[in-house]
Amino acid sequence: MFRKPGQPPEEHRLILPKEGELIGVVVKAQGASKFSVLCSDNRERMCSIPGRLKRRFWIKENDLVLVKPWVVQGDEKGDVVYRYSLMDKDSLKQRGFTVPQV
Repeated sequence: MFRKPGQPPEEHRLILPKEGELIGVVVKAQGASKFSVLCSDNRERMCSIPGRLKRRFWIKENDLVLVKPWVVQGDEKGDVVYRYSLMDKDSLKQRGFTVPQV
């Protein structure tokens, strides 16, 4: 996490969307680890953070996230799998992924 002086900086790997995953922008935080997310297919989904990832990242409005839609009600609900940094947004655009605008 934190590096000591004299150590080289860690390499950051860009997580790309896999089959069935979408890139989205958090529109509104609903509370209790639930968010309204505008996905790259122009649908707004109610997304939650799965229990195993709840304490791993902190999500705010306008954050870029990776969403995995549910098998049932996939057009309405999904899970937040990853949160992208600001630098990742430019890298995703360069690789040809559509990033929704709020």
